[in-house]
Amino acid sequence: MKGKVTAIVPAAGLGKRFGQEGNKPFQALGNKPLIVWVFEVLESVSEISEIIPVFKKDDMALGCDILETFKFSKIQRIAAGGKERQDSVYNALALIDKETDAVLIHDGVRPLIEKSIVEESIKQLRRVDGVVAGVPLKDTIKKILSFGSQGLTEVMVQKTLDRKSLWAIQTPQVFKYSVLIKAYRKAMDERFYSTDDSAIVEKYGGKVKAIMGSYSNIKITTPEDLDIAELLLRKRAGGAA
Repeated sequence: MKGKVTAIVPAAGLGKRFGQEGNKPFQALGNKPLIVWVFEVLESVSEISEIIPVFKKDDMALGCDILETFKFSKIQRIAAGGKERQDSVYNALALIDKETDAVLIHDGVRPLIEKSIVEESIKQLRRVDGVVAGVPLKDTIKKILSFGSQGLTEVMVQKTLDRKSLWAIQTPQVFKYSVLIKAYRKAMDERFYSTDDSAIVEKYGGKVKAIMGSYSNIKITTPEDLDIAELLLRKRAGGAA
């Protein structure tokens, strides 16, 4: 993929399931804040011209302190977080100039992304509207139905899905800018909300390709995930955190 690529890093979530003080992207992982691992990988990808973080209003001061400490040359602007993740990404899209050819979106709480996956995602964008990283599911997946009365909830299995055709989709996700902004504008006008950017592109006719991601590219959702990330980091470093 030739042309200007801008990376958006949403990091304005509420983190309700994390259960610790402070926002997840700023938790310590190894010897630095979690989100710094993300910025370092994106900064190292030559195809990426600019990185736009998205921070909550309450996190702006801390985010700016981190950026000042680590001095990423590709971060010149910060977008304000919105009520939902989609609002946050849309705020960042509003900062992108029309000369941008592609937009890469990567969650600020997926710190173990590999540079090669980012590069391959951008490379594969040539003949499609979007590219998403993902991994085939390992577990058996069942569709369930919940119902209950008098405070009791029953969860019943409706059917077992064929996991051969099911993938867990991750980020990075890369899109042609013209396709992404058009889809986002339609979604916002129609009040269609999704937690997945590719779902928005798909809804409005975009062709999205999936490539192999990594099982270590985990999303930090709970404190246990942070512990797993620490172990993966030590393994990646050959035993040294």
